Amino acid sequence: MHAFPAQLAGRIDEHVFSSTVLRGNPLGDPSERPLWVYLPPGYDPSAARRYPTVYMIQGYTGALPMWRNRSPFRPTFPEAADAIFAKNEAPPCILVWVDAWTKYGGSQFVDSPGTGRYHTYLCDEVVPFVDAHYRTLAEAAHRGIAGKSSGGFGAMITPMLRPDLFGAFASHAGDGLYEACYVKGFMDAARALRDLYRGSYQIFWDDFARRPPMSRPDDGNLVMTYGCAACFSAEPDGTVRLPFDVDTGRLVDDVWRRWLDWDPVRMVPKYADALRSQRAIWLDAGKRDEWYLDLAAIAFRGELAKVGVTDVYFELFEGTHMAIDYRYPMALKYLAERLSR
Repeated sequence: MHAFPAQLAGRIDEHVFSSTVLRGNPLGDPSERPLWVYLPPGYDPSAARRYPTVYMIQGYTGALPMWRNRSPFRPTFPEAADAIFAKNEAPPCILVWVDAWTKYGGSQFVDSPGTGRYHTYLCDEVVPFVDAHYRTLAEAAHRGIAGKSSGGFGAMITPMLRPDLFGAFASHAGDGLYEACYVKGFMDAARALRDLYRGSYQIFWDDFARRPPMSRPDDGNLVMTYGCAACFSAEPDGTVRLPFDVDTGRLVDDVWRRWLDWDPVRMVPKYADALRSQRAIWLDAGKRDEWYLDLAAIAFRGELAKVGVTDVYFELFEGTHMAIDYRYPMALKYLAERLSR
């Protein structure tokens, strides 16, 4: 452990990617985004060799530079990933870190009139760019995706929607089983809006903009709840519809159904063929996850089994939703081995 970044055996190319599909997005967020591509040791000398690719996506409020944040006594994930390949603990891979930040803190990696076309950005812009500029094995059988929390959600749904592009995924405490992970947050949001903001999200956002963000206890839940509504239940004109009544917390049935359509647990039957095509699936979560995403992982695995997908790495470990970045290298090894076959 030291104060300076570790010297990598591989290297990271840092790009500024100019997205066409994010231009003019509803929130006015930048269409130019940072994009990092990690090349493993030996990439440059081995001029003919091609490599599997693993795309890394982030949880809610995650922005690309945060991958270099260092937890106490631990390497950053780029450093930990580099060490795996430097020590020959897994077949070498190209890693791609994708930014999908919005003014609401995230995009859930879906296309929405409330936030922008982040699914299309990832699949139809970033993936072709990487394949065109690097020596990838440009087939779904050699391309994976991984993430935690909302990134774990994105890692689950993206191969379901695009099995032509992604043939493996790892989800660390990925969002799912929405009645468990979201409904309590709706009730807490209703109380906070009532007690602090006269029942108005607009008053909350105005206040949020005038003070240090995330400086009040309810900020995180209020931001994420509204941001997810912008992803899952925005109208075609961009109007954000909440899945609950702000006065009582009661679910608004038609809006809530739109959220449930994005619940990975409930998506499995519809996308059974896509899931059966995956070469590797990794699911894990802490046993005391604050959003009950351990239960979501169990439910998702159960639905996979119903459609005949049983070759799944599954683990519940001692821990919560926080400080589980040490799990990422474990899943990366698993994906690297499967994608290299």
